[in-house]
Amino acid sequence: MIRIARSKGALAVAGALLLTTTACLRAPEPGLARGRSLYDNCQPCHGAAGAGNLPLGAPAIGGLPQWYVEAQLHNFKAARRGYAPHDTAGIRMKSMAWTLRDSADVASVAQYVASLPAPSASPVLSGNTAAGQATFQLCLACHGAEAAGTPELHAPPLAGRSDWYLLSQLHKFRAGWRGTDTADMWGQTMRANALTMDDTTMVNVLAYIQTLRQASR
Repeated sequence: MIRIARSKGALAVAGALLLTTTACLRAPEPGLARGRSLYDNCQPCHGAAGAGNLPLGAPAIGGLPQWYVEAQLHNFKAARRGYAPHDTAGIRMKSMAWTLRDSADVASVAQYVASLPAPSASPVLSGNTAAGQATFQLCLACHGAEAAGTPELHAPPLAGRSDWYLLSQLHKFRAGWRGTDTADMWGQTMRANALTMDDTTMVNVLAYIQTLRQASR
């Protein structure tokens, strides 16, 4: 009888340990709280408020639409971005995206980024806005007349965003550092447009987009 009692006690202890272990292994609840925690890994480059860091090549991301942030994180995780050997900023982002274990974590951090206020990005570039407005006719079909973005076409908002970062992405599209993966259909569209622009044209169109930044708020 004593042996049986000990056996039952051992089973009870084992059961309690199993329940504790299961609770510890349970995935955290997705959402803003989870996203805020995950954002600790993003903060060193993008800043606490998502305002970006030019020397690190990290753009302002605060207030970007959740759908767009999710899509780009998935692109990095799948190596549809950050694949070019000289794209150090892209490779760094790809490595960070790999720390997000599943789609729930991607959605959570994207939700948190979207909840941050959009920073006021001061223009860095100087170009011919009149010439840029003419070139922008290539962009408005997807990004909209006010460059506010079109979710249905996977086109993000451009107005009010860091012009230096947008220029770096146009360069990457043109160089084939982005938008060459056959699974990245929207990236391929942007690459085709970037291939029609030289450096001066790029700076001009971005200078024009910066004039739309107030309309985006």
